[in-house]
Amino acid sequence: MTHENGTITMTEQEYEALQREKEQLRQQVAYLEEQIHLLRHRLFGASSEKRRKTQAESDSVQLSLFNEAEVEADATASEETGEADAEATSETETITYGRRKPCAARERDAWLYQGEADEVVEYRLSDDERVCPKCAGELHEMSREVTRRVKIIPAQMKKVEYVRYVYACRHCEAQDVETPVVRAPMPKPVQAKSLATPEAVAYVMTKKFVDGMPLYRQEQQFARHGYPLSRQTLANWVVHAAETWLEPLYAKLRQVLLAQRYLHADETTLQVLHEAGRAAQTQSYMWVYRSSMNGPPIVLYDYQETRSADHPRRFLAGFQGYLHVDGYAGYEGLPDVTLVGCWAHARRKFDEALKAVPPKERKGKTAAEEGLSFCNALYAVEKKLKNVSAEERQRVRMAQSKPILDAFLAWLEKQEQQVLPKSALGRAVSYGLKQWPKLIRYVEDGHLEIDNNRCERSLKPFVIGRKNWLFANTPRGARASAVTYSIVETAKENGLNPTAYLTYLFERMPNMDLMDEAAFEALLPWSEGLPEGIRVKR
Repeated sequence: MTHENGTITMTEQEYEALQREKEQLRQQVAYLEEQIHLLRHRLFGASSEKRRKTQAESDSVQLSLFNEAEVEADATASEETGEADAEATSETETITYGRRKPCAARERDAWLYQGEADEVVEYRLSDDERVCPKCAGELHEMSREVTRRVKIIPAQMKKVEYVRYVYACRHCEAQDVETPVVRAPMPKPVQAKSLATPEAVAYVMTKKFVDGMPLYRQEQQFARHGYPLSRQTLANWVVHAAETWLEPLYAKLRQVLLAQRYLHADETTLQVLHEAGRAAQTQSYMWVYRSSMNGPPIVLYDYQETRSADHPRRFLAGFQGYLHVDGYAGYEGLPDVTLVGCWAHARRKFDEALKAVPPKERKGKTAAEEGLSFCNALYAVEKKLKNVSAEERQRVRMAQSKPILDAFLAWLEKQEQQVLPKSALGRAVSYGLKQWPKLIRYVEDGHLEIDNNRCERSLKPFVIGRKNWLFANTPRGARASAVTYSIVETAKENGLNPTAYLTYLFERMPNMDLMDEAAFEALLPWSEGLPEGIRVKR
């Protein structure tokens, strides 16, 4: 209140109200400053959590999108081809001998020297040229200089004509009313009344789902070769092959997957333009379920319109065991399933909290750095356990990781009483405490993993592809994409060449009984009965 002499006084209640308002405004300003720092980092900073790059490094990364060849090229770096180290100034040279030092390029490109060459080109002197330039005597072959290089052959397209001969009996033609007609056997095509061959469909699928090349770009590529295949034709190939041949294999892989004891799950967004009763801008979801480091490698994608908890409940029906997940509540309550938390997510939140700290407040070790150091200590233990047995992994975790976890929990409970709940650090602390029972579960069993990164890595090919083709047109196309991604990613996980594997499937499956269990299992990506040429050369 204001007195007659102009002085202002206030009651104790008014003073406390102003102080509360001041504190609220201070917290709001701090929160907004954090958001600004985080947004700037997401726009201009490094996406990796391993270390923070300088601004100059960040600019270099962005510029490399446009001048990658110039940035990556290094004129001083050599490619080891096996050529002699002599400096030849003419076609005639003097040979000297010396010991060659190990070459880093040779070690880096060791794959080039493994096995036989695919093609050999020889350069010899003719009989008239095999004359010594000094004494005119005859030259003999003293040795060979072998150079290996890489030849890249662009995609070749051919018009293949299939001629099926028809036979009849001349005797029956002359003597009987009916004449038997016998046709030469011919394999069934991958798609009836279609231009498609197994090789063509496999190529189109690989370019789209492995290399991320949309169908409209493939349409342009084929046109340059003189083959006007429309994107509608290519889309029909993909959808038909996925629905007819790959879906039965997908169902078998799912059956094997659900029989495992340790699984991973995650999900990401997907835009589908023509979903019944939904706007084109509405987000749909691509879920991924995969095996752990135990058992055969399997990666399965599942397209759904929503992020409802009903979807993992339906997909995982019958599964009993451990499921690695992030903090999404949709996985809660799955019957006979024990959830395992993800320390990568917990660590990421402390990393973001550290990035959100304004530079002026970074004096000494911040609380965000302390939280991050606990996470790093847990990962340091795991780094030493990559190639040990499950029993040894569990023993070391109990001896080394358990004390770190106990200290971390005490630290989190203390921080909860001190930090602002809405701040980046407050959210990191809250996440850790809410997820704690699931986060510490990995020490129970040496077969469990410390995080869900295995599943996140399986989502990455889809996310990268999505940046190229942006959206799916229809739910049918989205389901076909999910099935195809599942097959090619599972093939890659099992060391197979996706194009060769798809070609083999499209050659075999139209001409076999899909109900023959033994024949069907021989097609699985880990089957020893697969042809050797399907496996990637190591």
